[in-house]
Amino acid sequence: MVKSMAAKHAIWPRENDIIFNLSERAQRAEKVTGKDNVINATIGALMDDDGKLITMESVYKEYKELPNGEIGAYASLAGQPDYIESVKKIFFREYMPDAHIRVVASPGGSGAIKLALWNYTNIGDEILTSDWFWSPYVSIAEEIDRKVVTYKLFNEGNSFNLTSFKENFLRIADKQERIFTIINTPGHNPTGYSVSDDEWDEILDLSKEVAKDESKKIMIFVDAAYIDFAGDDKVIRKFFRKFSNLPENILVMVGFSMSKGFTAYGMRMGAVIGITSDENIAEEFHYSCVHSCRANWSNCNRGAMAILSNIVKDQEKFNLYEEEKKIYKEMLSVRAKAFVDESEKIGLEILPYKAGFFISIPCDNPKELCEELTKDNVYTIPLKMGLRFAVCAVSESKCKIAPKIIKNAMEYLESKKVATSEV
Repeated sequence: MVKSMAAKHAIWPRENDIIFNLSERAQRAEKVTGKDNVINATIGALMDDDGKLITMESVYKEYKELPNGEIGAYASLAGQPDYIESVKKIFFREYMPDAHIRVVASPGGSGAIKLALWNYTNIGDEILTSDWFWSPYVSIAEEIDRKVVTYKLFNEGNSFNLTSFKENFLRIADKQERIFTIINTPGHNPTGYSVSDDEWDEILDLSKEVAKDESKKIMIFVDAAYIDFAGDDKVIRKFFRKFSNLPENILVMVGFSMSKGFTAYGMRMGAVIGITSDENIAEEFHYSCVHSCRANWSNCNRGAMAILSNIVKDQEKFNLYEEEKKIYKEMLSVRAKAFVDESEKIGLEILPYKAGFFISIPCDNPKELCEELTKDNVYTIPLKMGLRFAVCAVSESKCKIAPKIIKNAMEYLESKKVATSEV
């Protein structure tokens, strides 16, 4: 009897994505008990206080005014020329590195990661990222037979753990020609942490030291999907200048996404940006990524590219977009502050939050705690070492009451555990 038809490399555990599963459960609970009685903190998108997806008027007005031909036509493999220039302009602002820069369009930030991993690692290579990380990194790496390994993100002072990063960075450098690390900043998913300018100096100093061995190839991938909701648009971009005039064997790649900054989640539009001191390496980056585009998805969403280009090129449209984004950035900041302040007040431990869509709560039993919280109609996402709470999707009033509910559930499970051990 034939029990399998898939190729060996394409057989994976038969399980549903936990985020979408919990989100569906939360939505069912809302229908039964009413939205006011449910805290749905599973969704990684900006939602209004009524639980409806926020879509920026300045973005979707532009989309609806596009000619059908501009929406329906194929795009260039690397992305439309106007789009490529617009990505550079809006992403770097006045902090363009002194370097050779190339931009290749991708289907969202996920596509950017796929392009970088496929073209700049070998089969069996270890990919380094923090122990708190966006789980699809593993799926993307496993799909192409790479392995994600981690360092401890935080030290005892709740700052970037350079000691752990260095130890693992050097360990990989000892065994591999290529050292590829993913740094999700600013507004890290899932903790909301942002690497400081001083911490970037330490990361780059280490990279430059290893780069003295010219046989080593160092790739730093900056996953900046949340940059537009991570603080002042200018201040948070200053670190880009640090990527100027790096050694030739250090290649910085950055993932750009329209999903968060333009509330264009389903349009699946982004880019991978290559930053290098060597023009030949920049050209190689371009053609390697374009070949992968052709081999995987051919070309990207032309209509979404046109939206970005038209807004960035027109100062009046850009100003309207910036004003609208400012409203939602303030909304997110208020929600996060409510959660952080209340957590501090009641003694709920959370990881250091600076900005972004998510806050994380460390715990020993994430899945059990997540399930316990559903009894109180609170829906979060269990991670390996804790829970992820999406402040982007929860109203200020609910962000204020959620910490107490979470703390009560943690204490209940702990008391239950103690009682069981005493029997």
